[in-house]
Amino acid sequence: MCGIAGAISLSAQPIGRLEQALAVMNRLIAHRGPDGEGFWRSADSRCGLAHRRLAIIDLSSSGRQPMQAANGSVISFNGEIYNYRELQDELRPHWDFRSTSDTETILAAYDRWGLDCLGHLRGMFAFALWDGRRLLAARDRFGIKPFYYTTVDGVLYFASEMKALLPLLPDIATDAEALAEYMTFQYTLGERTLFKQIHSLPPGHALTVESGRVRIFRYWDVHYERDRDHAPRWFSEQMRERLSDSIRVHLRSDVPVGAYISGGIDSSLIGILAAREPASARIGFHGKFTEFPGYDESSYAEMACRQGSIDLHQIEITASDFRDNIEKVLYHLDTPVGGPGSFPQYMVSELAARHVKVVLGGQGGDEIFGGYARYLIAYLEQSLKAAIDGTYKNGNFVVTPESIIPHLTVLQEYKPLIRQLFSKGLFGPLDERYFRLIDRSADMGDEVDWSALDGEGVFARFQAIFNSERNVRKEAYFDSMTHFDFKSLLPALLQVEDRMSMAHGLESRVPLLDHSVVEFAATIPADIKFKNGQMKHFIKSTFAADLPQDLVQRRDKMGFPVPLKEWFSGELKGMISDVFATQKSRHREFFNSDAILANFEKAERFSRKTWGLLSLELWHQIFHDRAADYRRMLDDVEPARIAAQ
Repeated sequence: MCGIAGAISLSAQPIGRLEQALAVMNRLIAHRGPDGEGFWRSADSRCGLAHRRLAIIDLSSSGRQPMQAANGSVISFNGEIYNYRELQDELRPHWDFRSTSDTETILAAYDRWGLDCLGHLRGMFAFALWDGRRLLAARDRFGIKPFYYTTVDGVLYFASEMKALLPLLPDIATDAEALAEYMTFQYTLGERTLFKQIHSLPPGHALTVESGRVRIFRYWDVHYERDRDHAPRWFSEQMRERLSDSIRVHLRSDVPVGAYISGGIDSSLIGILAAREPASARIGFHGKFTEFPGYDESSYAEMACRQGSIDLHQIEITASDFRDNIEKVLYHLDTPVGGPGSFPQYMVSELAARHVKVVLGGQGGDEIFGGYARYLIAYLEQSLKAAIDGTYKNGNFVVTPESIIPHLTVLQEYKPLIRQLFSKGLFGPLDERYFRLIDRSADMGDEVDWSALDGEGVFARFQAIFNSERNVRKEAYFDSMTHFDFKSLLPALLQVEDRMSMAHGLESRVPLLDHSVVEFAATIPADIKFKNGQMKHFIKSTFAADLPQDLVQRRDKMGFPVPLKEWFSGELKGMISDVFATQKSRHREFFNSDAILANFEKAERFSRKTWGLLSLELWHQIFHDRAADYRRMLDDVEPARIAAQ
């Protein structure tokens, strides 16, 4: 786990001020790799690589990067290749390994298979590899590790974080299309970012630069091909085997490995199963809000740790922690993304970094196995429609009106969302109804200048993903919903996972996002995964014997809830006024600060409105308002001292 950066000329000309560019990019991602840094440039100065190291595997100097092979290829790599030992055994007749690092395994795999090497890699990764003729940059299948790029004056620059590219841009501006997406979902779609000139390489994609031409291509995708030939028990046996194997390889490390324990199913399951392996440090980490019992999930985290004989370390998170750290959170996120859970995750990661260098987490379980309450709300509407039409017994329905009723108590806290959904019409097209469910902008009115944002374009881009027949056959609403979240929401959550851990030099691993697990889960019929509308039915039934029963049966899990409404109307009320009172905040493009302040306290308890608007304002203050400071960095930095190779 590290940070990477680099540049490649798209012409025959050397890159001007290459050493300064590499140095400033590496400085801005220094937190990602506190164990060292390195630089490399080609003899003609048309390509350069930089690296920050967090030593996890092969702690010796032989694992340093950028790493150059005997054949001249050089790589800067961020992440972990979990099957590196198996690949080394396979490649050893072809390659003389000089280290035990997984980094060298990529060089060997590329030498053996070329671009096809990507299909052989099992893990989380983002890397740039130069072979003297072609640059290959790639990102892992799910987007666990980040890769951002921009093109300025005929040079393609890339880095692990967006902030590293800001000093190279002619100006810092907001992408209006991306902002429209953020206001709708609180994340952006595809390769867009909120910074106008910065793009994200999509998950499962690679980028090549050859003879000045940039090509981006997909090398992996998930397809929901239902397996109707096997019974639920067989699927459970297969899942147990695959997840066990994933956890085993995710524990490969030359440093201790702990686990996040949130109190939910996914992180608890990963922590408990990992604790049975000899490589686990059996240490868990949890953040709690004891001041507000409705947000405190520590009893469930403690329950899971007792079950797994895990030593739990906890941190109590307060309003003063929010005041002191929220700007740091937004700085490390690069752009606002997702919900307020990034703040407590930042705090818990800081706690974990005091004890370990690597943690396991449960990210991905909600999108793979159906853990969001909105899936149940969507099926509530559809089961009502089928009952009215008298059609629900005509085919293979995931839920029926009778079967869904026992699970509706889960929705007690979601009545405002249901009321909002039903107020916008009933029984419409499935894509339109799901869009309504995930639209975070419904309670934003005068605060935003909607006439300047293209809402219709957002819906069209949503439809292109939701209705993709390339991935999902139209057999189950459930598959379409989870597929959209897997392709769009999950990368946003993984941005949070990466940034909040790497802010503290901590590596976060996510065993549920092993491609063997995900590809297999995509074959499980929806009426097994989401039987009778029970959230995570399949994962709960498969691992019921491994988890505390009180945790399996709980019906009040809501992600990582944060008492923002209570804080903003109480202890932090003055802070909110101060944030929006600056002269620049009162003249933001697309926003009305007076309306924001007037309506701030009117949001529902779990509304994302306050978080979304506050995050955007702080983002403007941290990056846009300090654009001149970023531009000066290129002039102020000491050039990296690199011997041409």
